[in-house]
Amino acid sequence: MPEFGIQIEPQFGYDFKEVMEIARIGRGHGFSTLWFSDHFMLDADATQNVLLDPWLLMTALVMLDKKIRVGSLVFCNSYRQPALHAKMAATLDVLSEGRLEFGFGAGWKKIEYNAYGYQFPPYLTRIEQMEEAVEIIKGIWREEKFSFEGKHYRIKDAVSFPKPVQKPRPTIWIGTNRGGDHMIESIAKHGDGINFAWGFSAQQLEMAFGKMEGFASKSGREPSEIKRSVGLWTGVFADEDEMEKKLAERAEKRDISLEEYRARVASSFWGTPDMLVEKLRDFLALDISHFIFMFPYEEEKKQARMLGEKVLKRI
Repeated sequence: MPEFGIQIEPQFGYDFKEVMEIARIGRGHGFSTLWFSDHFMLDADATQNVLLDPWLLMTALVMLDKKIRVGSLVFCNSYRQPALHAKMAATLDVLSEGRLEFGFGAGWKKIEYNAYGYQFPPYLTRIEQMEEAVEIIKGIWREEKFSFEGKHYRIKDAVSFPKPVQKPRPTIWIGTNRGGDHMIESIAKHGDGINFAWGFSAQQLEMAFGKMEGFASKSGREPSEIKRSVGLWTGVFADEDEMEKKLAERAEKRDISLEEYRARVASSFWGTPDMLVEKLRDFLALDISHFIFMFPYEEEKKQARMLGEKVLKRI
């Protein structure tokens, strides 16, 4: 049976009580994991947004909720040195008694890099850096002392204890929202799991997983070694009338035509419960082990209840 999770975007603005309540309701309706993005700011004008650090949010959450798992979609390699990422993740895995899903990525949000003083290298360089970082993180989690000398990072006799609780290690999910060949090939070589988010249909994923299998075999790995997950931008509607009403409202809010907005959300996980059951069955045929649902902001609790009661129970 696959695992179901809920995505939280701290950049949209959540206080800790809201996060705790979403976790409580989620666990009661079939969701095992709360996932968090890794951002510093929504945009240049978001001066009033509450944006709590995801690492600290996750740590506080697992200390108060002894059943929820936490995951990252995804921690940005550029924002912390790889050895620091390894140390922080191992600590969180210990504090949570093995309830961490470690999502990782190459980074993309240039406005944050500029605002916080990080260099923003070209896309392929960021992928190279991420690859080296993953090997460093694995080594630090595994060895008593670990050294590495690469093109981008160098560490010497790094000591890091305690090690993670999970054996052989927490799953390193590497995420992509583009699904480009360079990134898929990188994940096939270095990742424990792959995540595609947020606008992939089952048909698109079938093609992307096929590419991943080819790259994995080429690099000497068994494709079945790599876990599969998908992030789905989700909307659950009681019936088609409600769905059409919401589509029209959101198109108007964005000052675009209904047809344009409908095209934007065509690959999203939107629909009535009957529609979503059929869509979810299409995804399940692809051997996906983790589904992460991102609901419209401030509708998470209502939507989680509806999806859990009217869709997930039927799977």
